[in-house]
Amino acid sequence: MVLATLDDMKAEDTLPINITGKTTIADFMVVTSGRSQRHVGSIADRVLEALHRAGVPDARVEGMPHCDWVLIDAGDVVVHVFRPEVRAFYNLEKMWTSNSPASRRAT
Repeated sequence: MVLATLDDMKAEDTLPINITGKTTIADFMVVTSGRSQRHVGSIADRVLEALHRAGVPDARVEGMPHCDWVLIDAGDVVVHVFRPEVRAFYNLEKMWTSNSPASRRAT
């Protein structure tokens, strides 16, 4: 449902990452980008609406006032919506994909 919503909102470079067994914070992480602060905010709003409709009304959100990086914690899935420059700076994909040293240490 999250991936379909991101696709509908024209989020860019969406990457789902299975983090089951690597951490207890969630089973999946989704990293995606919006073209601007407004686009990031709109994507996050739509994901929150979809989660609410799916019965996850208490998803926690960080970063909405600035919309450079919005984090949505929906329990089993954590969604990161970035502006491209901010995403490149933090490079979360590298930390959580199976080929990175940090990922190997987390297992």
